[in-house]
Amino acid sequence: MATIEQCRSALDRLSDNLARADDDVRSATELDRSLSCHITDLDVTFAGRLTDGRITVHDTTEGPPADRAQIRLAMTGDDLIALVDGELGFARAWGSGRVRLEAGFRDLLRLRSLL
Repeated sequence: MATIEQCRSALDRLSDNLARADDDVRSATELDRSLSCHITDLDVTFAGRLTDGRITVHDTTEGPPADRAQIRLAMTGDDLIALVDGELGFARAWGSGRVRLEAGFRDLLRLRSLL
């Protein structure tokens, strides 16, 4: 089972990957939205913002997200690490329910290029 520190590191690596992404992916993530990532097996939530193609984590709390972020992710710590390391495809994980993504319809349309 992944640790909180490993999950935080994975989110930092994901942010770096988004910042280096090609034009299509980069344009999909050039939003200014609140973001939460609930790590279900650790019952911890990382809350922050997706801004200009980068994820900035502002807070880490126990339990599910206290506030409803505009983009909400939920998954196990191991799945987060596997996604960031390229061992698990996002579309397959989302389709099978291993990863939950909730956002407004317009944001989902923009984020679909990440699938």
